[in-house]
Amino acid sequence: MGKSVLIVDDSRTIRQMLGDTLRSAGFRVLEGANGEEALRRVVGQTVHLVITDLNMPVMGGLALIEQLRAKKEFRFTPILVLTTESDESRKNQGRAVGATGWIVKPFDPERLIQVVKRLVA
Repeated sequence: MGKSVLIVDDSRTIRQMLGDTLRSAGFRVLEGANGEEALRRVVGQTVHLVITDLNMPVMGGLALIEQLRAKKEFRFTPILVLTTESDESRKNQGRAVGATGWIVKPFDPERLIQVVKRLVA
């Protein structure tokens, strides 16, 4: 089985599209509908990359990134933010809490795979 990717998005459709795209490229996929659920899902799991939305109920992407970065096993894990927001101040907030990169929705599946493969190589 390939490397594992955690997808965190409150949209079931987005999680399904991302999951299908990543699975077809050989990745193992874990999912969470919000940051809190994602934190529960990663306990005891090896995760090679995280893709998270910014705006979600319960716990949003920025808080999730902060909490993941506080765990030693996620200190160097690539974290991509996948969002409809392209505002520079939001990108700076993401970088400040430890986001590795930023992808604006809608995403191009081929480009996403290229980015993921480059980050987990």
